Amino acid sequence: MVYQSLTLFARSRGPDEFWRKRKIFKLSAHYIGRRRNCYSIAIRNVHRALLYVTRGRKLLKEDMRNLWETRIAAGTEEHGLGSRTLLEGLYRLNIFLNRKVLADLAIWEPRTFRALTKLAWFKAKSDGLNSIKDLDTPTGVVTRGMLK
Repeated sequence: MVYQSLTLFARSRGPDEFWRKRKIFKLSAHYIGRRRNCYSIAIRNVHRALLYVTRGRKLLKEDMRNLWETRIAAGTEEHGLGSRTLLEGLYRLNIFLNRKVLADLAIWEPRTFRALTKLAWFKAKSDGLNSIKDLDTPTGVVTRGMLK
C-alpha cells in the first residue's frame, strides 16, 4: 500500500485492526444488544467476562477439592476411621491415590474403599499412630450396608 503523505501513513491502522476487532466480536457473539455490536461496549464486557472466567477456574479447583475431601470423610466415617488416618495409612503402605480417585472409590466402589480403609487401619495400628482405636461400626451413622 502506497501512502501519499506521512499523516495518511500515521492514521492508517492497517488490516490488523479488522482482525483485532473480529476477535473481540467473536467473543461477544452471544451477548444481547449493543454489547455484541458496538466495539467499545463489547470490549469492556469481554474483558470483564474473561476476568470472571479466570477466577472461576481457581474456584472450580477449590470446590472440587472440598467435594472430594467431604466424600472421603463421609466414606471413612462410615467405616469408623478418620480421613487423615486413612491418608496417612495409605501413604505408609506406598499406595499413592489422590483425593479424586479416593472420592470416586468411596462412591462407586464401596467394597474396594472398605478394603483400602482396612489396609490403612492395620498399617496405622501396627505403626502405633495415636489416633487409632478399634475398627468397628460407628455410632450415629446408618448406611445401606448396615440395613441388611
